[in-house]
Amino acid sequence: MMTKPHILAIPYPAQGHVIPTMELCLCLVKHGCKVTFVNTEFNHNRIIKSMSEADNVMNLVSVPDGLGVEEDRNDTKKLAEAVFKVVPGKVEALIRKINESDENRVSCVIADENLGWALDLAKKLGLQRVAFWTASAASLAMMFNVPKLVDDGIVGNNGEILKKQSIKLLPLMPDMNSTDLLWNCFSDPGLQRFVFDLAFKNNESVKAAEWIICNSSQVMENEVFAAYPKLIPIGPLLASNRLGKTSGHFWREDTDCLKWLDQQPLNSVIYVAFGSHTIFDMAEFQELALGLELTNRPFLWVVRQGFIEEAANPYPEGFIDRIRNRGRLVEWAPQQKVLAHPSLGCFLSHCGWNSTIEGVCNGLPFLCWPYFADQFFDKSYICDVWKTGLGFDRNENGIIGRQEIKNKVEQLFGDENFKARAVDLQAEVLSSVKRGGSSYQNFSSFVNWIKAKN
Repeated sequence: MMTKPHILAIPYPAQGHVIPTMELCLCLVKHGCKVTFVNTEFNHNRIIKSMSEADNVMNLVSVPDGLGVEEDRNDTKKLAEAVFKVVPGKVEALIRKINESDENRVSCVIADENLGWALDLAKKLGLQRVAFWTASAASLAMMFNVPKLVDDGIVGNNGEILKKQSIKLLPLMPDMNSTDLLWNCFSDPGLQRFVFDLAFKNNESVKAAEWIICNSSQVMENEVFAAYPKLIPIGPLLASNRLGKTSGHFWREDTDCLKWLDQQPLNSVIYVAFGSHTIFDMAEFQELALGLELTNRPFLWVVRQGFIEEAANPYPEGFIDRIRNRGRLVEWAPQQKVLAHPSLGCFLSHCGWNSTIEGVCNGLPFLCWPYFADQFFDKSYICDVWKTGLGFDRNENGIIGRQEIKNKVEQLFGDENFKARAVDLQAEVLSSVKRGGSSYQNFSSFVNWIKAKN
């Protein structure tokens, strides 16, 4: 009897990477593959707590992340250094153990592109090697161009930004300001250097990959895929595509907000969510709250644990009472279900790639408030390339003020072209994941390759 191909999948240990990697693996299970999914122990425990028994169709395993129980996983540098020191050895031991004891040996490793060491390890062990990029293809193309940015004198040898300028790799690709390059988003110089060096290392390691797959679609980034034929779009990978529910969440979702949405008028609600990493200071948080109040529209606002730095009660005085009849605050939302709800009118987002593609797949216009890294790129796609949203302007104190929020909400709702363009883009993107579409065909070729090598 033929054994199923056995894939070992390793996401980067952050929420925005785990969800799409799990989505990819659920699709592979559906196509007859066996998957062992490797999380760090810390993330593994959070996911197990937030998922139901029925979700578990793959083998979820964990390895230590190298940090003690009490240590802070929000310290990006500390976590990354520990992961890179400890996890490779643990993963190698895990693969060897499976392959000694199980006749269904691991034949393929799918690793987050940020974990280049996993591709090197797979090569050493003679396994199939796949790099998975969970963000936009444009942001990966930018990482591939880091050596050129150094040669051109825009970036120094340690990642320092030598010239503040706009970088445009291709005519139809979004602009990226040199100050928004991934590593420069961190204030700690040690972390900047770490991330910058990692880009060079990963650019080398990714050469060992036999496939580089992206959670994107030809239609969304046509020019990038034409210029980088090695990048293969197989997305957007969303639970709604497999008519399932999202897996891999670190927080339990508040599903009661869906009942609240049922009571709101069609296309009226502003959905406000900033992903799993964004942190606001008090002034920004209060302006956002007062801006939402000023719009006089219904809103659903996700305020997760750790979203605001200070204060036990950060809301403006009387705010909760005043918005009681039209505002809903939740700690974590079932985002794909929320975005698909007919009462939604727009998505006020940090423009992380997962949120971006979820908004696009539901035909929603955006209000863009990027926080760091590739989110500035995604904002540029939304506002300048697809023209399906608006950004906010900061005032002289560097803050996005309440009046600015109110004005942009009115502008977005007042111009039907934003919605019309969003619905056109939605149709094209959704057709790419349906039978015969470009992402569908790429994914089929990918699965056939895995099976043929088994």
